[in-house]
Amino acid sequence: MMNALEALNTKVISCDSCDRLVQWREKVAKEKRAAYADQTYWGKPVPSFGDPAAHLLIVGLAPAAHGANRTGRMFTGDRSGDFLFAALHRVGYANQGTAISREDGLALTGAYITAPLRCAPPQNKPTAEELNNCQNFFREELKLLENVKVILALGGIGYAAIAKEFELRPKPKFAHGLEVPLPDKKVLLCSYHVSQQNTFTGRLTEEMFDKVLRRAQELG
Repeated sequence: MMNALEALNTKVISCDSCDRLVQWREKVAKEKRAAYADQTYWGKPVPSFGDPAAHLLIVGLAPAAHGANRTGRMFTGDRSGDFLFAALHRVGYANQGTAISREDGLALTGAYITAPLRCAPPQNKPTAEELNNCQNFFREELKLLENVKVILALGGIGYAAIAKEFELRPKPKFAHGLEVPLPDKKVLLCSYHVSQQNTFTGRLTEEMFDKVLRRAQELG
């Protein structure tokens, strides 16, 4: 029997609420990048994944056009995922440090990965309406992930989605390493996003990110 998280992910995959995103994700999946010309792109909303009993919920931004929009699994098949899963493996949340496809054997223990937006947006810039359309999926996940104690926001968009859901007033200014208490004894942690723009420039280093993940373990 399908459990509640699987049922929610099925709803996510079948969503076609945002015309602009539907057109873009399907266009990318059809035209492809030359390096992946022989692959079949996922080209649909990307479901969340991980350990249903997780104490850590990681909130990213959106699928990358030639990453998760290609592979069908969040942070899989791009440089952001290379950085993220290597770190999760180092601290014990992942059984391996690479993420290539949905069939590569990757498994998470104690962590679950989601995003405020489930479709790849043009120029990586979702609209407020598109984010609002996805908010209900995030809200349902929070209810179903009963063991979550720490919510890690990767970047400002993830932080905004969490702040909206928990009605943070006043909302502290986003900063790497920020900790904010949430209801039900949960804690919000913040990190710069694991994007190439941040990791290649040194704005976010392995040491910085490992420190945040180890803090999540302490809090969880």
